[in-house]
Amino acid sequence: MKLQAKESGDGGLLLLRVGIGLMFALVHGLPKVLGGVSLWIKLGGAFNRLIGVDFVPAFWGFIATVAEFGGGLCLVLGLFFRPACGLMVFTLTIAAFSILCGGYGFAAASQPIELGVVLFSLLFTGPGRFTFSHAITTIRSRS
Repeated sequence: MKLQAKESGDGGLLLLRVGIGLMFALVHGLPKVLGGVSLWIKLGGAFNRLIGVDFVPAFWGFIATVAEFGGGLCLVLGLFFRPACGLMVFTLTIAAFSILCGGYGFAAASQPIELGVVLFSLLFTGPGRFTFSHAITTIRSRS
C-alpha cells in the first residue's frame, strides 16, 4: 500500500506528536504532578524572578504542571492541540529565561528553546489528520 503525500505528512505529525507528547507527560509533567504543592510553589517562583509576579506561586506552578503533563497528553491525542501547544510554548519560554537569567548560560537553556521551537511550529502546523477526534468522527460516520 502506497501512502499519498498528505497521509505520509499526517503520519509524520502523528509520530512527532506522540513522541514529544509522551516525553512531556512522563518526563517533565509527571514528576511535577507527583511533586505536589511544594514543588509547584518553587516552580511558580520563576514568575517572580522573571516578571515580578509574586502572588500565588503555587497556582503558576500548577499551571506549568498542567501545561507539561496535560499538554503532553493533548499532543498525543491531538485534542485541544493548539491551546496545549500555546501553553507549553509559554511554559518553555519562562523556563528558558529562568535558566538564562540564573546565569546558567545558553547551552543550559538549549533544551527548552529547542522544544519551544518544535511546539511553536506545531502550533502553526496543526495536529494532522490522525487524531482522537478524527477517529471518533470517522467511526460515527461509518455507523
